[in-house]
Amino acid sequence: MSAPIKLKGEKHLWEMVIGLEVHAQVKCKSKLFSGAANDFGADPNSLVSFVDAAMPGMLPVLNKKAVDQAIKTGHALNAKINEISVFDRKNYFYPDLPQGYQISQFKFPIVGEGWIDINLEDGNSKRIEIERLHLEQDAGKSTHDQDPYHSFVDLNRSGIPLMEIVSKPDMRDWEEAGAYLRKLRSILRYIDTCDGNMDEGSLRCDANVSVRIEGDELGTRCELKNINSVKYMMKAIEYEANRQIEVIEGGGKVEQETRLYDSTKNETRSMRSKEEAHDYRYFPDPDLLPLHLDLKRINSIKKELPELPDKKKERFEKEYNLSPYDAGVLTADLHSANFFEKVVIGRDVKFTANWIITNFFGMLNDLGKSINESPVDSKQLGELLDLIEDGTISGRMAKDVFEEMFTNGGNAKQIVESRGLKQISNSGELEKIVKDIINENKKQVEQYRSGNEKLLGWFVGQVMKKTRGTANPKIVNEVIIRLLKN
Repeated sequence: MSAPIKLKGEKHLWEMVIGLEVHAQVKCKSKLFSGAANDFGADPNSLVSFVDAAMPGMLPVLNKKAVDQAIKTGHALNAKINEISVFDRKNYFYPDLPQGYQISQFKFPIVGEGWIDINLEDGNSKRIEIERLHLEQDAGKSTHDQDPYHSFVDLNRSGIPLMEIVSKPDMRDWEEAGAYLRKLRSILRYIDTCDGNMDEGSLRCDANVSVRIEGDELGTRCELKNINSVKYMMKAIEYEANRQIEVIEGGGKVEQETRLYDSTKNETRSMRSKEEAHDYRYFPDPDLLPLHLDLKRINSIKKELPELPDKKKERFEKEYNLSPYDAGVLTADLHSANFFEKVVIGRDVKFTANWIITNFFGMLNDLGKSINESPVDSKQLGELLDLIEDGTISGRMAKDVFEEMFTNGGNAKQIVESRGLKQISNSGELEKIVKDIINENKKQVEQYRSGNEKLLGWFVGQVMKKTRGTANPKIVNEVIIRLLKN
């Protein structure tokens, strides 16, 4: 296992201790305790029921689908599903919390302890323990930058079902934290319980960070609140850990508090003192009875689990004889795995995997698109790979064709024909071209025959120049070598 990153202060070598609280919006049609739609992007305050707005006399009714999704997630996290769980009122004031409390779970969550394995840079894995998963309702959203004198409140998000997944403080650097968050997001997408779109706020992360001299007791932790990107979460942890070291080595004391991360300045700043459980005055919600789950229902949901990322990776290595790295890249996302399995049918596995990982994923990353937004589907990419395999076009030509497919659409065959990119593979035709080049360049021929075999590349270049890059490189090499020996 690769050694965790240690931070060097002025006086000591420091170890980070990190735990993550991940808030995942449950994928279901309605809110946790009302029939209002659970949608993103609607007009402000257009998806608000009387329950969500905390109108007097309104009673919550638990969403069965949200419960089933939490159970399903618990199974995927190798966790214990509790047959009895309790909803509590978590009391605090905020303008976008109309009830004056949040319905959550405290002492008796729906899901208990579990674990996931993360993949590290050196190819090894590490087990991260999960403390709990509980269901709770989301708050609304306050906006402070639309008017110089007023704040605005949008209650569309109020009441949306959340799964809060709390890890144990098992991570020792920001790389491990990043690997954990990516793995968790991948699992949630595989089982379809959360879409994992951090840019839309459907997956948010709070990071609890402390530092200590290795072997010492745990230090004072600070909570970094509502981070909506893996990259920024890692940067926030790095900054905060270094800040705490500077405070301690400067003779100060780290205060337990909640801090915000400013991605523009790459710094954290104090938001408020960190509350403890007693500050929220938890008590069982009198409007909601304890939730009793029967084992039949729990086990039936477990049977619905699809093939999870680790199992799929293992299968890809065995079934397709892929390297652990290639299998890991292809199975990190369910859509990527499915895309590969469609394209690879009837085609060379290694060639297909290389093309998808290097060219296809590379193009998506350059354009900032997800695989679901790709203008090139699995059938179209497969047809392009076939043209390379049968020698119609070279690998270099294929990249140009692929770029055209991405930019302007169309299928590979049409683009090859319209742009005259068909590869010349006729050895007789290439032989005539090579003979002309030999006759025109006696000096280079003599140098090659005298032992300067590096000139082979020069002759290949001349052929490519005359054919505008359409000659089959393999056949060109064979023809040149054969004719130069005579």
